Amino acid sequence: MSDHADVVIHVVDDDCSARTALTRLLTCAGYTVKGYPSAGDFLVTTPDTSPACLILDLEMPGPDGLDLQRALRRLGNDMPIVFISAYRDIPKTVMAMKAGASDFLIKPIDSQTLFAAIETALAAPAVVSSTGGSGDASQATALSARELVVLRGIVAGRLNKQIAADLALSERTVKSCRAELMRKLHAHSLAELVILAEPLVRAQAPV
Repeated sequence: MSDHADVVIHVVDDDCSARTALTRLLTCAGYTVKGYPSAGDFLVTTPDTSPACLILDLEMPGPDGLDLQRALRRLGNDMPIVFISAYRDIPKTVMAMKAGASDFLIKPIDSQTLFAAIETALAAPAVVSSTGGSGDASQATALSARELVVLRGIVAGRLNKQIAADLALSERTVKSCRAELMRKLHAHSLAELVILAEPLVRAQAPV
């Protein structure tokens, strides 16, 4: 693993064992790592001017990950954020991605997936704003009417079963449709699908 000592990875997670495991893993990978048990502990630290990435747990007592993300944006801090969570919460995933998160990973996290997410976040910290206006009309026209409706539901934070109920479809059909959307849009995760989908959905919205 190459040396990343010039990069600081901030890990905010109230789970001590998870925080310690991530710190050890990232330190062994060559990163400088700082851990924090809460959003408040992170906010009161002296800002670091080194290139950095924030690994942020979604669910924490007190201010949670989304609260910290909003606070950082209000402070003008555009540090790239990779959210982590033990739960697959689609509405909160959508909220995090719309607010500028780089990725959203589900625990337990594969080390190579984590390293790739960090490298991507550091390379393109403004991923949402950089893609927000780049919706390709040809991509939208390549989708079926059903796929576009399902895509709108995903971007709106609707669960598979909610989208299925809205469209009078089976949940299995919606899951199959979502898999096809990920294939067509070349998305490797739900977080990436949300990023790619939002400009397409916006372009198809009625004026």
